[in-house]
Amino acid sequence: MSEAEVKTNPPGAPAATVAPAKKDPHAEAKRQKVVTPEYLFHEAPRTKEFITGSEAAKEAIRRSNVDLAIAYPITPQSETMQLVGVLYGEGYVKEYYRGEEEVGVMAAIAGGSRAGVRCYTATAGPGTLRGLEGIASWPGHRLPAVAMFTCRVVNAPLAIQPDNIEVSYLLNCGMIVFHAENQQDMFDFTMAGFIISEKNDVTLPVGVCCDGFFVTHARGYVRMQDRSMKLPPREAWRGAVPVLDAENPPARLSRDAPVQKSNFMAYNIHAVWQQEVWAAVERSRKYINQYMGGLLTAENVDGAEAVIIASGSAAAQSREAVRICAEKGIKIGLIKVRSLRPFPTKELRELCKNAKLIVVPEFNYVGWLAKEVATAIYGYSNAKIIGGPRVYGGQSMPVELIVDEVESGLTGKKSTNVAMSSVMGGAVNQDDVSHFMRSI
Repeated sequence: MSEAEVKTNPPGAPAATVAPAKKDPHAEAKRQKVVTPEYLFHEAPRTKEFITGSEAAKEAIRRSNVDLAIAYPITPQSETMQLVGVLYGEGYVKEYYRGEEEVGVMAAIAGGSRAGVRCYTATAGPGTLRGLEGIASWPGHRLPAVAMFTCRVVNAPLAIQPDNIEVSYLLNCGMIVFHAENQQDMFDFTMAGFIISEKNDVTLPVGVCCDGFFVTHARGYVRMQDRSMKLPPREAWRGAVPVLDAENPPARLSRDAPVQKSNFMAYNIHAVWQQEVWAAVERSRKYINQYMGGLLTAENVDGAEAVIIASGSAAAQSREAVRICAEKGIKIGLIKVRSLRPFPTKELRELCKNAKLIVVPEFNYVGWLAKEVATAIYGYSNAKIIGGPRVYGGQSMPVELIVDEVESGLTGKKSTNVAMSSVMGGAVNQDDVSHFMRSI
């Protein structure tokens, strides 16, 4: 450099190099504005993007004002929690770390929720079962949190493909359970889950389930609000039970002397509390209606002779089956169950009262949804219920299987895909009905 090119400051001294200002990686997150759930869910303008289910979950967390997210990798949820980690780096999630395994993750989520912060985690398949002891304790401790379950095979021979049998393990532990059909559901159900779980008369965890790779790794259109908005923070003082502090240890109830000395007191306390947990599940119905638009959706059910009832990815397959059946002149409707707990019993009884045939396709072997449907409408409908077709272990469901069950069910032809033990109602053998009812 020539002498003429040297800048001096002060005169005669070489100029100091000024480092460029560092860009704040949290700047965009800091500019987010809190809006009401009513505005965010129902009024805020939305733009449509073509993204995966994992990206949809990430975008839901971006707008959910999450305090603590804890991750542990297991296919197919690993990508989701990796993306949530990116949000932590951008300042949208306040604390984030990788747990040592699922037991530790679920325990840490419990601790965070007890301390009064908004918590999120995700798991899948064997991870769900490994963490189930902790998960099953969340409702009894009245811990609001949202957990995503990206369902996959859990029973041997092990596979990593979609199969939602793990949902059946979640249905009776006292948590609220949603089943997402697609990427849009993942986005909407996750955000609504935080608000519903934290309501004073609910104060329960919410599980948002989807069928593995069919949703997490596939792309679909998602209508999203602008990322400049977020939900209000959790106000823990509004919860049904006090948050953890020195005067409210989490295990105080079971350590009290009357419980230690009296079996009757121990049994009674547990029984009363279980009743309250399930009453809280029921009380969540009004908030599901308010923020999610209902526990189910129904299409073309009025006047239909056949109705398909499905949840999760089976609802997408069923929608195509409805189209094919309609082209064949069959009057057919579709009911998509969105909330499994609480279950839309009253709604199903009203919608199915005049149906001649109900077909319940599922992505699992045991047919947990068919059993829920049969139990809900027993005595309220004379419809023949076909608990199937079912695929499992990661297989996709050919639409033709569903169409075949509709046609054979209406004509009386014996099904080649569904065992008689999974058929009830109508003109079926009563021994088969008895076997079906015993299997519920």
